[in-house]
Amino acid sequence: MSRSDAVPDMAATAPREDHRTRPRRRGQALDMAILNATIAEIDLFGYAGLSMERVAERARASKASLYRRWPSKVELVMAAIYDLLPDPADAVDTGSLRGDLLALLRTAAELLAGAAGTAIRGLISDALRDPGQAAQLRRYTRGRSIAAMREVVDRAVERGELPPATITARQLEAGLSVMRFHFLTHGGPVPDYVIIEIVDEVVLPLLHAAAVRDA
Repeated sequence: MSRSDAVPDMAATAPREDHRTRPRRRGQALDMAILNATIAEIDLFGYAGLSMERVAERARASKASLYRRWPSKVELVMAAIYDLLPDPADAVDTGSLRGDLLALLRTAAELLAGAAGTAIRGLISDALRDPGQAAQLRRYTRGRSIAAMREVVDRAVERGELPPATITARQLEAGLSVMRFHFLTHGGPVPDYVIIEIVDEVVLPLLHAAAVRDA
């Protein structure tokens, strides 16, 4: 009898760990585990390959608890993306409007270069084919990026770089929208020279024009 016949393959015979027997998280800890697991799965398999079942297993959660929180893939992915976004109040204060704008867009570009960008591409692709998913995507857009831009503009007014002016939400989202369009059409990462051009050629002229108009 050969050694291979006499000694069983331990890897083949060892029982697989059942994730259901491991301690489960609850409440906010479980929410964060699910969102982190979603980003990890997107990193590994992309948006199209994202599996709710694998997310639940990675997070040590039941599928039922996952679906109770986020009934659809769109809702789960959007929640995971927005969890990555920094708090608007934490926007970097460089001491100047231009510096703050560059810092904000660079942070957004870094996010687009990772799993968040992969997810956004997938979400938009699905939304173009499915009106129902398009409606979900619009419903779960929370405007945190616009709030960060508002914070940057408010700081510039406090420094005296801009006079108080009526800056609309559409004007605030212009720079970030141009950068996202570049990402969607050219891929990532977004080059730094593109970010500088967007700030100098789009955002700053727009903000100063609004200030002059109101004055």
